[in-house]
Amino acid sequence: MRMLHKGRQSEKSLFFKYYKWVLWFSFTLYFLTSFFITNKPLPLSKTRVSGSKSSLASRVLFESVNKTRHKSKPKNPAAFKDLKIFVYELPSEYNEDWLSNKRCSNHLFASEVAIHRALMNTYDLRTFDPYEADFFFVPVYVSCNFSTVNGFPAIGHARSLISSAIQLISSNYPFWNRTQGSDHIFVASHDYGACFHAMEDRAIDDGIPDFMKNSIILQTFGVNYKHPCQDVEHVVIPPYIPPESVRNTLEKAPLTGKRDIMVFFRGKMEVHPKNVSGKFYGKKVRTEIWRRYNGDRRFYLQRQRFAGYQSEIVRSVFCLCPLGWAPWSPRLVESVALGCVPVIIADGIQLPFPSAVKWSEISLTVAERDVGKLGRILEHVAKTNLSTIQKNLWDPAVSKALLFNAHMQEGDATWQVLGSLYKKLDRSYKRSRVSSQ
Repeated sequence: MRMLHKGRQSEKSLFFKYYKWVLWFSFTLYFLTSFFITNKPLPLSKTRVSGSKSSLASRVLFESVNKTRHKSKPKNPAAFKDLKIFVYELPSEYNEDWLSNKRCSNHLFASEVAIHRALMNTYDLRTFDPYEADFFFVPVYVSCNFSTVNGFPAIGHARSLISSAIQLISSNYPFWNRTQGSDHIFVASHDYGACFHAMEDRAIDDGIPDFMKNSIILQTFGVNYKHPCQDVEHVVIPPYIPPESVRNTLEKAPLTGKRDIMVFFRGKMEVHPKNVSGKFYGKKVRTEIWRRYNGDRRFYLQRQRFAGYQSEIVRSVFCLCPLGWAPWSPRLVESVALGCVPVIIADGIQLPFPSAVKWSEISLTVAERDVGKLGRILEHVAKTNLSTIQKNLWDPAVSKALLFNAHMQEGDATWQVLGSLYKKLDRSYKRSRVSSQ
C-alpha cells in the first residue's frame, strides 16, 4: 500500500511538472507572437526584390525610426483622439531611391518627403496594423525627377508612377478596394496639385486622374473659387522650406533686429512677360512691378538668383509674394518664418491652415490690378498699423504652423495636417463600421 501511495505521489508530481512546462511554453509563445504582430509592419513582400541592397538614401529616411523604436514613445495628442494612420511600405523605386539626390528632400515641393518622414516618426499615430487604421498614407515621390535642361522638377511621370503604386496596393491589400481609395492620402505639392502640370491651361485640360478622385490630396494649390484642379477632397498645405535654413538665418540676424529694406523681392521678373512657351508669366504682374518700381529707392528688386537671399528677407519690412505660374509661392512661408510682412498679390488664393494662421492679421493682400498703387499702399501701412501686424507676425506659433519637421512638434505643419484629417474622419471605413453597429 505504501509503495502504491508513493507511486501515485510521483505520478502527480510528474503531471504537475509537465503541466507547468506546457503552461510556461504557451504563455511565452503567446507573448512573442503578440510582440511581432504589433511591432512589425506588413511589407509588400510579393513586390520586393530579394537581395537588393538598401541605399544610403533609404537609411537617411528610416534609420531615425529604428533607432528610437525602443525609446519612450510620445503620447498620441489628445486633440486627435486615437487617430490612426497606416503608412504603406512600398518598394524603394516609389520613394527612397529618389533621395539619392539631396535636392529631393529640400526643394519647395519636398513636403511629400517631409510628411512621409514625420508620419514614420510619429509612433502613436502611426499603426502597423492596417485593420485599426482610419487613413492610409501612400508615399510616392513624384517631384524629384529634376530636368537636366533647367533643373526644375519634371512631373510628366507622376500619373503613371502613382497609378502603378495604386495597382500594387490594391493587388496586395484589401483596403483600397473596399472604399475605392476614399480613406487614402496622397501628397501633390506641385503648381496645380494632382493635375500634375505647371501650366494652368494644360493642368485643367488634363484634370485630376480618375484613380485619385476619391482620395484625399494634400496639395499646395488652393483657390477660393471653383477650379478643376481642386475638385477633390483636399487639404491646402504650405510649400516646403527647410526649418534648418530658417534657424541658421535667425541665429545670425534676430527676428526683431534692424530692417533696413522697406520692400523686397528677388526672383523671376521678365522684362518681356511672354516667354518662350508663348504664355504670360505670372499674368504680367511681376513685369509690372519691375517696370514701375525698378529704381525706386523704397524697393529692393533683384532678378538674379542668390543663395543667401534669406539674409535679405530678414532685413526687410515688406516681402512681395506675387503669383508665378500658380498662385502660391514659397516666399509666403519664408516671409512669415523670417518676420517680413508678406504682401500677397495673387487673386483668389486659398492660404494654408487659416485656423492656425490668421492671415489677415499678419499679411497684406493687394489685388493684381492694384500693383501700380503698391508704393502708396505700403507707405500708408508703414505709417499706421505696421507695428500691430509685426507683433502678430512675430508670434512663434505662426511660423511654426507653416514648417515641417522630421519629428512632428505640437503646432507644426504636420500637426496642422493631422488636425485637418481629423475633421474628415467620416471617410474612415473603420469608424463608419463601428458607428453602424
